[in-house]
Amino acid sequence: MKTRAIVGALCAVGLLSSGPMANAEDLEVLHWWTSGGESKAVGVLKDMMEKQGYVWKDFAVAGGAGSNAMKVLKARVLAGTPPTATQIKGVSIDEWAEEGVLANIDAATKGWDKEIPPAITKFLNYKGHYVAAPFWVHRLNWLYINKKLLDQVGGTPPTTWPEFFVLANKLKAAGIIPLAHGGQPWQDINLWEGVVLSKGADFYNKTIVDLDHGALTSATMIDVFDTVRKIASYFDPGTAGRSWNLSSAMVIQGKAAMQMMGDWAKGEFLAANLVAGKDYLCVPRPGTAKLFMFNSDSFMFFKKDGSDAATKGQVALAETITSKDFQHKAAYYKGAIPARSDVSMDGFDSCAQKSHDDFVAAIKDNALIPSLAHGMVQRDATLGAMRDVVTHFVNSNEDSKTAVQKLAQAAKVM
Repeated sequence: MKTRAIVGALCAVGLLSSGPMANAEDLEVLHWWTSGGESKAVGVLKDMMEKQGYVWKDFAVAGGAGSNAMKVLKARVLAGTPPTATQIKGVSIDEWAEEGVLANIDAATKGWDKEIPPAITKFLNYKGHYVAAPFWVHRLNWLYINKKLLDQVGGTPPTTWPEFFVLANKLKAAGIIPLAHGGQPWQDINLWEGVVLSKGADFYNKTIVDLDHGALTSATMIDVFDTVRKIASYFDPGTAGRSWNLSSAMVIQGKAAMQMMGDWAKGEFLAANLVAGKDYLCVPRPGTAKLFMFNSDSFMFFKKDGSDAATKGQVALAETITSKDFQHKAAYYKGAIPARSDVSMDGFDSCAQKSHDDFVAAIKDNALIPSLAHGMVQRDATLGAMRDVVTHFVNSNEDSKTAVQKLAQAAKVM
């Protein structure tokens, strides 16, 4: 990996550890879960591991939807001081495995093939061995709505983009910010891929998964960018650089009516003691009702002392992550659903119940769609190039025809 260039910079700002490596049974865990709901979920795991006698060394690196944490991780691995485990998702696991730095955690995986859906386990394996453990499954194509503000304008949850724009105009006329959005590249492409998804699973797969040139430059893709441009017209002036959880707070506090975000946002609503169906609504984004766009967070484990096999602590950590007790508690706090299919949904709110039901249905109907924005489809180079095109479009006056040509060029980056 081309990581040497960042080591000096990270040392200079104090992000690269200069102390001794952690003891074999100490658990240094790198992640970027720092919001309210996320912190509670991590806290559950920390408590469980400490009760087993392990020393939890929390290494949280906030910001950038994990991009900041990945910079730190690359430098640590290059320096020969990898953490015990790190938060990761999707195709990035294979990229790290190809570097020969991941530990085999097969000893912790009894029953996984039956308990965890194949759509998830395929990301956890490398050449027949497990190297990562799954936490939960997130649905990406949610639209959150403040029910009080919706009722105030006599609106109904939109199921199509024309309906969304009618509602947005009503809200705007009433002096309400229609849509809270965070102007960060990962949030821009998260919004954009939801519009791509609204054109159907076949179109999404052709453009995002297959990178088909004809589909990427089609009239349908031009319409996607036109729709995104219109959505962006309902952003408030404070959008630039805003973190996703601050956008959630705007909806929670009644400062904005809607937010397009994955179901981790629901963890913020839960932390604010809001009740799904009463205080807020969670509905699929326009045009995506029968589709389930997902990502799945995991911990991947690094070799220690040159051994391919995971340490005792790493095995215990993987077993704890995939235990029914942790899966239930962590998914509840995070706003997600368990990665294990045999975990009870008792106690989860109506949004999570619907998410679980839709997830099961999507598996049967072949409507489970991996998220580009969250690293479940393309490798970093291609994702980064496509993300740059989208975020430039959102933050400029570029026309849609130019944007699709740039997108097609970006898709060639491998």
